[in-house]
Amino acid sequence: MTLHQASAKPYLTSRVVKLAAVLALGTLSLAACGSDPVAPTSSAAPGGSTSSSGGSTSASGLACPAGSLAAEGSSAQNDAITETIASYNAECGDKATIEYNPTGSGAGIKSFYNGLVDFAGSDSALKTEEKDGVVESEKAEERCEGNPAWNLPMVVGPIAFAYNVDGVDKLTLNAEVLAEIFNGTIKTWNDPKIAKLNDGVTLPSDPITVFFRSDESGTTENATKYLQAAGNGAWKDEPAKAWTGTGEGKNKSAGVAEGVTGTKNSISYMEWSYAKTNNLKIAQLDGGKGAVELTGESVGKAVDEAEIKGSGNDLSLSLKYTGNAEGAYPALLVTYEIVCSKGLAADKTAIVKDFLGYFASDTAQQSLEDLGYAPLPTTLLTKVKASVDAIS
Repeated sequence: MTLHQASAKPYLTSRVVKLAAVLALGTLSLAACGSDPVAPTSSAAPGGSTSSSGGSTSASGLACPAGSLAAEGSSAQNDAITETIASYNAECGDKATIEYNPTGSGAGIKSFYNGLVDFAGSDSALKTEEKDGVVESEKAEERCEGNPAWNLPMVVGPIAFAYNVDGVDKLTLNAEVLAEIFNGTIKTWNDPKIAKLNDGVTLPSDPITVFFRSDESGTTENATKYLQAAGNGAWKDEPAKAWTGTGEGKNKSAGVAEGVTGTKNSISYMEWSYAKTNNLKIAQLDGGKGAVELTGESVGKAVDEAEIKGSGNDLSLSLKYTGNAEGAYPALLVTYEIVCSKGLAADKTAIVKDFLGYFASDTAQQSLEDLGYAPLPTTLLTKVKASVDAIS
């Protein structure tokens, strides 16, 4: 099914849930190990009524079950899920303790299928084919007591190609040139291929410094999917969570953002949220129909062109990287919440359903753009809500 067949919810929305307001209400118990910083968050009870299960019913209709939930994985969605946890607990009065550890997609999936966390965040869906001796979907099904695990798209995280070049405030690149930068073929900023895309821009002759994610990362996998699909053969390696190009490795999203911030004539790939937080300049992408700036609207056009490749309540997506509509920004990732369809303990399941139901609400989705994300299109969001409701 092609998502652009139905109209999408407007992408440029005002932030409904203000984290600053949530912070003033109290303290949220949120753990975040790993190197990516997690904004301190907090909440307080809004006066919901207590339910017989020890939870409460919020004014917005949440069940607010009590208990604890642990999750880990994608650092790309860290800011989004951190704020959503804070907002959810503000609604529910801290009835549940929800911890999210941004260890990276690969680590999160492994922790999930090994039973160490209750759900995982991943920038790529569970693999259905063997890789390194493991079929992720099969391992996840074992963890879910013989029931399938579902990939539920929740956060749209555009991939920014952020750079630090003095005097170059507007830069246009394409997938082929990016692939040759990242595989080491293009070595200087004034290379003729870069200059051709930037007529009238004075480019320095300095060497290009490339930073990449040293940890296994869904962002790396999605960035290389784009480079391979749209790079006219310049990117020769198979897309993977582990980087195979040139450059200097940095740990997690915060590491590559810090590298670019502190190093002149450098470039890296990272989630839009990290580029925005660090005030980095972002290259426009030209897929053949003109340069496209990274905005919520341009990302929304690209997400609308995605197709659902999963079956039933599994909503894994096939993103479109070439031949996109005019004005669509094609380099993006979608972070999935990977959950047991059945088989998780009842008390945990109650919190997973309530929290993810809130995450998929219009209120929560509309709050994300100021953080560097784009809301899910209306058509896809409706399917996500139905899948969350079907968890048992």
